Amino acid sequence: MFTVDQVINEYYPALNDRKIVSSIIKPILRRLLHESSFIEFAEKYPHLQGIEFVEQILESFGFSYAVSDRERENIPSEGKVMIIANHPIGTLDGLALLKLVHEIRSDVRIVASDLLMSIAPLRPCLLPVKLSTKPVPRRDIFRISEALENEEAIITFPSGQVSRLGPRGIRDGRWHAGFLQISEQAKAPILPIHIKGRNSASFYLASFVMRPLSTLLLVGQMFYQQEKEIKMTIGSIIPFESYRNVDIRRTDKVKLFRKHVYRVGANKKLLFSTETAIARPERKPELKKAVTAAAKLGRTPDGKTIYLLEPSQSSPVMREIGRLREHAFRAVGEGTGNRRDLDHFDWYYQHLLLWDEDDLEIAGAYRFVNAGKVVAEKGPEGLYSASLFTLDTGKCWFLQNGLELGRSFVQQRYWGRRSLDYLWYGIGAFLKENPHYRYLFGPVSISNAVPEMAREILVYFYKLYFSADTSISCSRNPFSFSQSLSDLAQLFDGNDYKADFTKLKTLLSNLGTAVPPLYKQYTELCEPGGVVFLDFNIDPAFKDCVDGLVIVDTTRLKAAKRERYVQSTFLSNE
Repeated sequence: MFTVDQVINEYYPALNDRKIVSSIIKPILRRLLHESSFIEFAEKYPHLQGIEFVEQILESFGFSYAVSDRERENIPSEGKVMIIANHPIGTLDGLALLKLVHEIRSDVRIVASDLLMSIAPLRPCLLPVKLSTKPVPRRDIFRISEALENEEAIITFPSGQVSRLGPRGIRDGRWHAGFLQISEQAKAPILPIHIKGRNSASFYLASFVMRPLSTLLLVGQMFYQQEKEIKMTIGSIIPFESYRNVDIRRTDKVKLFRKHVYRVGANKKLLFSTETAIARPERKPELKKAVTAAAKLGRTPDGKTIYLLEPSQSSPVMREIGRLREHAFRAVGEGTGNRRDLDHFDWYYQHLLLWDEDDLEIAGAYRFVNAGKVVAEKGPEGLYSASLFTLDTGKCWFLQNGLELGRSFVQQRYWGRRSLDYLWYGIGAFLKENPHYRYLFGPVSISNAVPEMAREILVYFYKLYFSADTSISCSRNPFSFSQSLSDLAQLFDGNDYKADFTKLKTLLSNLGTAVPPLYKQYTELCEPGGVVFLDFNIDPAFKDCVDGLVIVDTTRLKAAKRERYVQSTFLSNE
């Protein structure tokens, strides 16, 4: 726990050389800062650390907060996020906000003055910033950036100080731009929260007379807050794309964020476009019970299990699939913007799951359906692909003996860990048991977050090498090129796939992107002519991503791919 001597030694060491002044000031500071009360608290609760310490402080003051259950849902349960708020009280409001977010997720820390690091039990909750140094030391900025890169939740009060009383009421002063710069670099979403609270009239009077004196009075204001309650209003998440696309100076953008927070509190029209928070995870014991009741297709050597699920309306598995889909797709600039990515097709499609038994997590999933059966019962409109492409049963040869695939995802934490490959082992195991499926087909997306030129190069390349012999224009919202096809044609030879694919990867790398994994996965499955892209579509319901309708003829699978996936003994039945 901090003492007056610590504060003076750290920030005002010259006072120690002025004995008379020091002997007068120290007793005054001890009284203003309620030193004895804090020492007594520290002696009473020496065992508390981190959030338990925070909770005990709030309990000791009888200080509470009110927030609606609906708005709690706006706090993302995982993934990086920068949380910004006004600072009306300057002390307990920060601890209350920390406690609120911790109730949703434990990986939350708050940006605060390094002075608070002298309170040892608080250190696990803090990202200290040396406010007495201008500019803020780079190491302090790096720590905050690193926390976001680690997918943590960060709370910051951009004003850097308590709100003051002015003509428009109790409001923050000027906001600093640090939070925005760090958020932009990390491509982090921003969560606005408005806090309604106030200090005593004497505090605001002191602010008018002598602002530095009012800062010293802040500690005493904690005691003014005894048995009081503040109201928190949690806004909807502001995605990175929303504030990135506002083409104004950063200082002006910071002013907009400040106004946005106060509009959240006043329930007025917001300044940035927002999206719904992703739903909370399902309870793991219930999830495990529902997953393991599904049909088991096999087990990977590293202990993951592949299941085939028949959906049911009350299933926690379906809710979790929808949640994880939305999370995975938002991470690459797509997503529906809903709490869960579920549609009416999900309830009569089968779902292939990759289950991590150790962490009780769905690592990834695919959905598929017998296209011939659906067309016979519901017509082609019963297929998801038909929402993007016109499927004429007289022309679309692949429907009768086709398996429509789609909505595949892999959780971010499992990227680069063979998860997509494992799902394909599951598809292979399914095809082995159901050899009547000749065609695999479905939409394969290119995110709108990919630069426009890169999207056009990708579409041109896959049209060049993987177009169907019979041209069928079936897109409901056709993709169009902004640059001339003759310019794009100069990028590739057109007669040497391997050489042109190398050029494609180089071009995309220079544009800061790469070939989407599923485009690479599908086109490497077959001998020449075995994979075609029928058409390309823009999907406005999925943040204007580009969808290519791919068709795979399984009779033309490469021998190595057939052996790897369909005839494989990779999956055990244990």
